[in-house]
Amino acid sequence: MDMRQLRHFAAVAETLHFGRAADRLGMTQPPLSQSIQTLERSLGAPLFERTRRSVALTPFGAEWLPHVRQAIAGVEGLGGIAEAILKGEAGRLDLSFVSTADYSILPALVHRYRQLYPEVVLSLTEATTDMQLTALAEGRVQAGIIIPGTETDLAGFAYRQLVREPLVAAVPEQWVTEGRLPETALSPEAVIASPLIVFPRRAAPSFHDLVTGYFTACGGTAHVVQQAIQMQTIISLVSAGMGIALVPASLRNLARVGVRYLDLEGDAPQLETGLVWRKDDTAPTLHNFLSIADP
Repeated sequence: MDMRQLRHFAAVAETLHFGRAADRLGMTQPPLSQSIQTLERSLGAPLFERTRRSVALTPFGAEWLPHVRQAIAGVEGLGGIAEAILKGEAGRLDLSFVSTADYSILPALVHRYRQLYPEVVLSLTEATTDMQLTALAEGRVQAGIIIPGTETDLAGFAYRQLVREPLVAAVPEQWVTEGRLPETALSPEAVIASPLIVFPRRAAPSFHDLVTGYFTACGGTAHVVQQAIQMQTIISLVSAGMGIALVPASLRNLARVGVRYLDLEGDAPQLETGLVWRKDDTAPTLHNFLSIADP
């Protein structure tokens, strides 16, 4: 069977008259009757009960008709689907992101993209920068929101800065209420004297070096008491009183009982977050995402 035969069957089923169906299809009645007979032979069952005065669907024909209509509608809709895919209005976009982006640029980007392209399947994966670059190179994601560094290998990738923000100190609330730390800005001396919770360098080398470099610039050495990959875990450890953490200012959006965010006195280190993608990726969904991700 082919789509031509299915359309012939649907026309006869809807008119229950071979002559009117032939007129609708723009053909004569004999080839229409022959097409239906060929279809019935291929199916091994009659679709219509015919008399000289009437045409009626057989029980089998009536049961099969909705499926035929669905198939025809599906084929007729393929052109529109193809156009939507070519325009990036349908399809799929796989996006990865570092955990810090979840509290800064990511929510606005996702909201804007979903509003503009609701039919695109958007898949989000949280991962460290090194894991994202590997996934990009292997084609498992199309774009990633990363924290770049001087050692980051971006060969074969395109990169765009999205945001730069100062680091602030996430400190245990109890340390402030007890007077161990001030209620406003934290001095370099207070930072150096506090135990530190930080990302492991293998997971976020540029972020790790930015934090530890601040201690060095202040004339001290970081006393790392705990490392964690997830930003939520780091803040939870701060809440438990294990130490302080230097985090992007956007982490103020992560409110947690037992944690207070304090500015750093003087010139705070600036953390950059940006978007990376493969230079040879021409997917329309990616193109549209890049167009809304302009800083």
